Amino acid sequence: MMNYDLVMQESRKQDAVSSPLGIGGRRFIYLINPKSGTQKKDLMLKLIEKETTAVGIPFEILHTNHEGKYEYVKDKIEEERITDVIMIGGDGTVNQITNALRNCNVNFGIIPMGSGNGLARAAHIPMKLKSSLALIFSGEAKYIDAFMVNNHYSCMLSGIGFDAQVAHDFSTKAARGLLTYTQQSIINYFKAQPYQFEVNINDISFFTDAFFISIANSNQFGNNFTIAPKANLSDGLLDIVIVQKMNKAKLPFAILQQMRGNNKLQSLVEDMSKKNVLYFQTPSIEIKNLKLAPLHIDGEPYETAEAFKIEIIKDCFKLIH
Repeated sequence: MMNYDLVMQESRKQDAVSSPLGIGGRRFIYLINPKSGTQKKDLMLKLIEKETTAVGIPFEILHTNHEGKYEYVKDKIEEERITDVIMIGGDGTVNQITNALRNCNVNFGIIPMGSGNGLARAAHIPMKLKSSLALIFSGEAKYIDAFMVNNHYSCMLSGIGFDAQVAHDFSTKAARGLLTYTQQSIINYFKAQPYQFEVNINDISFFTDAFFISIANSNQFGNNFTIAPKANLSDGLLDIVIVQKMNKAKLPFAILQQMRGNNKLQSLVEDMSKKNVLYFQTPSIEIKNLKLAPLHIDGEPYETAEAFKIEIIKDCFKLIH
């Protein structure tokens, strides 16, 4: 693949500061994950150049980096009066960039190119390139929430248990996408055993044996696989889904009920022992991970911990959607 984005970066670097601002005073940085997605990057970047030039907005295209170091981008934002940072990639890319740049005064846009694109789907961002670009040019930037899992940042959905094990196994596969994720889910379903947790919320503490616990700001894992139907990106609340111990034959049907929205939000004063799936909302929660169940954050595997303190970050960053 040709280094089209790097050529463009060099061609625009000389006049980045001196050139006039675009329509509405906007100036873009596109940050692309060179490894995400399967689309041909050179054709995609040509279309981005064509469409962005057509609307009269100055821009530059840069690569993301694995280490998440974006000090040079922060400098550009300040020195070159960047107004919008457009993220080209999946949920891992979005997590990394918004975490690094969320304290900068910029709007964020997403061009979905990941295997799941959970945050983009939750925000109703089109999956097609031209449509997502059109939204970036004309859409409104609105604040959305994020949250912290101990000292780790999450902008979409994190999980402990079965879904995290799937994420760990999925990350080792050369082939990405829905088919590979489904295969790993099926393999792990047959191996799955419940983990032990102690949950503390609003001074109420309870123990549960659960296949997994999802902590969600977005309503889904990705690929329209909804796990928290009532989740709202900007309501200041986390959606907590606890899939409790049950006969494993019932597990797919219990998850399907949750996906369809058949499980209503509940109060913690209800008899939780009789429910297969617990579903409630809270701005914060503490979880003791008694059997060291695995952890994922925004679909990426992370090292687990004995305990998690999870808190919402209200109005964390502005997303065009």
